[in-house]
Amino acid sequence: MAQEKISKRKIMLIGCGFVGMSFAYSLLNERGIDELVLVDVNADKAKGEEMDLADALVYSESKMKIRAGDYTDAKDTNIVVLTAGIAQKPGQTRLELVKINAGITKNCCEQLKANGFDGILIVAGNPVDIMTYVAYKASGLEKNHVFGSGDVLDTARLRVEIAHRLNVTPSNIHAYIMGEHGDSSFVSWANTYVGAKNLLEYLDEKQNVSLGELQELYLNVRDKAYKIIELKRATYYGIGVALKRIVTCVLNNERAIMPVSSFQNGEYGKYGYYIGTPSIVGSNGVEEIISLPLTYQDQDMFDHSFDTLAKTIEEELSDLLAEYN
Repeated sequence: MAQEKISKRKIMLIGCGFVGMSFAYSLLNERGIDELVLVDVNADKAKGEEMDLADALVYSESKMKIRAGDYTDAKDTNIVVLTAGIAQKPGQTRLELVKINAGITKNCCEQLKANGFDGILIVAGNPVDIMTYVAYKASGLEKNHVFGSGDVLDTARLRVEIAHRLNVTPSNIHAYIMGEHGDSSFVSWANTYVGAKNLLEYLDEKQNVSLGELQELYLNVRDKAYKIIELKRATYYGIGVALKRIVTCVLNNERAIMPVSSFQNGEYGKYGYYIGTPSIVGSNGVEEIISLPLTYQDQDMFDHSFDTLAKTIEEELSDLLAEYN
């Protein structure tokens, strides 16, 4: 069904906060989208954003129709991007947002289901891996038609930092941050490449950059959101553009490999929940999870990250999700 709908090219954004509107704004220079529907618990906010964005269409590449709407628009929508939820506060971890944002996510997805939505659902609320699982349960959609933004932004940040350190273009760095979009994420350095050359071999030959230095770069990337939030209270431009990139992959059936939050079916030895793994993203959502050969250390980190998420869901959200079991 999702593939058949792509020709309509209608997108719904649920949540007109900073992240949602950064995503919406980024669509102004994306051609080929027919309609963008803005939905928010505050209908006046959605209407105001519609009016403001529409003014920018005069100078943009896009010819899409922008309007404030509601959940009745869901039935013929191709892609829903869900950003609704409370924002992370200074000093707060993503996992500390669980209960409040899970309730918001559940309510939004139940309304999508009630209004016949049968497209692709992309989740960006934090903690994104857990919110994606809640969205899957509440929406009634197929597992691969629901996925989260995962580690897409973190991975892009990492590639840029590695490229700067090695003095090459970021497009030639092939690396993935995996696991929770949060403190238990990790980089599989054994599966990182500079062009077609394994990074570890590259470092052995060059001997001017150590793996320890690159690990320090990763830690800075992992904690970058905390620093931005400390300085300006929120982070939204980067994830807004990352969401646009994910949406275009679906709309154009690009089958690009992205570390989105995907439902695990044993590809890394774990089952039943969502977590960030390199996945092929196309018009049918997550079309395949790429199984990288992890080292023993990498597998331990993956297991720890997955188990952290699973434990949080089982301990914090069992009552909220009981009706879906």
